[in-house]
Amino acid sequence: MGIKFTILGCGSSMGVPRADGTFGECDPREKLNFRTRCSAVISSNNSNTLIDTSPDLRTQLIKNNIKNIDRVLYSHFHADQTHGINDLRIFYLKNKKKIPIFCDSNTKKYLLKNFKYCFKNTYSYPAILKINPLKKKIIFREKFSNLKIKIIKVKHGMVICNAFIVNNKCAYLSDVSKINNKDYKYFKNLKYFIIDCLRYKKHPSHFNLEEALKLASLLKPKKTILTNLHSDLDYKKLKKILPKNVIPAYDGMSFNL
Repeated sequence: MGIKFTILGCGSSMGVPRADGTFGECDPREKLNFRTRCSAVISSNNSNTLIDTSPDLRTQLIKNNIKNIDRVLYSHFHADQTHGINDLRIFYLKNKKKIPIFCDSNTKKYLLKNFKYCFKNTYSYPAILKINPLKKKIIFREKFSNLKIKIIKVKHGMVICNAFIVNNKCAYLSDVSKINNKDYKYFKNLKYFIIDCLRYKKHPSHFNLEEALKLASLLKPKKTILTNLHSDLDYKKLKKILPKNVIPAYDGMSFNL
């Protein structure tokens, strides 16, 4: 199997369609326009490493036939990245051990405040998670292949967010409005570059299409994949206007690293 990267969800914070059934500019007849909130999983022969716990996590795991989660990396503390955390309970119950999560200090504070029961034993429920600091580089040593994650701080509006570079081949930046110039070197010439592309118009906390394409042109990955797609970005219309090495993400998209 090697290492496989799967985009579980590629939608913006309200998904497509939104909770009221609105598709915006997206054609409801196109199945690739159905987008759940952003999260991803890195799978190997021995483990599944989840990036963020989307509010749609349960549906995403079932749809992608993922039977176990061994660890979780958090990009930041916003609701669309964290509020599916309770869906991790089943993996604690199956394996009878706490699931390690890795996050920065702001995310730690948010999770402990809002989901204290996941970390502290109560009369009714045991703690299911163990918090670990998110360092600049993490290596998970496995039987057949090591998983190496490099963490780069990026700006997501007023929030500092964590970007992940997997085995020096794939970068995942689902929520970002600026990469610091000093860090460009880490993102150059990668095999896959998964980048926030919220909409056509500019946004204070996300890249828009023009900004994402400009960045891809500068960093020159072999393949750029646009994620965090808002309801005004129809899959087919977007695909028609993109350069040949840039594609829109869709829920369940996967590739080998």
